[in-house]
Amino acid sequence: MDNIKTWFITGASKGFGLSLVKQLLQAGQNVAATSRDINELIKAVGITASNFLPLKVELGDEDSVGYALYQTKCAFKSIDVVINNAGYGIGGSIEELTDRETRDNFEINVFGTLNVIRMAMPYMRHQQSGHIINISSIAGITATSGWSIYAATKFSVVGLSEVLAQDVAEFGVKVTVVAPGAFRTNFLTADSINIAQHTIPEYSAMHRAQETLLKKDGKQSGDPEKAAAAIIEVVQMENPPLYLLLGEDAYDRAIAKLDRLKNEYLLNEELSKAMAYNG
Repeated sequence: MDNIKTWFITGASKGFGLSLVKQLLQAGQNVAATSRDINELIKAVGITASNFLPLKVELGDEDSVGYALYQTKCAFKSIDVVINNAGYGIGGSIEELTDRETRDNFEINVFGTLNVIRMAMPYMRHQQSGHIINISSIAGITATSGWSIYAATKFSVVGLSEVLAQDVAEFGVKVTVVAPGAFRTNFLTADSINIAQHTIPEYSAMHRAQETLLKKDGKQSGDPEKAAAAIIEVVQMENPPLYLLLGEDAYDRAIAKLDRLKNEYLLNEELSKAMAYNG
């Protein structure tokens, strides 16, 4: 890399987050990494260095997030790249998932992301530079049966990223939303995914679809190390993309969704346009 940046990465003890931390530390970058369990994070990274700042953070607590970013600024003098990677999956129909299960998923996947952005932006506005990378999912572009609430959180991340990019452009801050497909991380394990505690047998087709997906654990085609390298590459671009699809499956599903949207929109074009007052 041409120059040293300070990277703030959430959910860094496993998956994409861990791959990013290790690659960046090997490249000599300054890395502040967060986890709910700092000992697990330190053990997973396996590196003790002056350019590595492990932080215990509760993403749902704005004060905890704010203090972590303050520590990062004190340690490394800037906050150049924020990667909102923390999140978990939840499976079940809307009817099966309780209000608590639903809100807990939004708390981390959406409100945790918002807390980090809200606390990071004052530093980036002052610097007149920065790059915010929000990790969504292909499920945030085109979802599959059995993952309604997870998809809702990831669609939210796509939507807030689109508007954020417009809102912060005048400060020289860039935004990229990443939509990965299936990667061989621990995402489909009990550590990263919850299934509705209350199931309704009548949702038999949906449950079969869930089971089919969960059986793919360890067989995903995507290499998380290549995904991490791609995210790092995007940060080095002079004009980074707003959207980054990762994985051939994600790309194919997104393009198919574009075709479906166009067909649906055109199908009722006349009706859609016939809403103006007459005369």
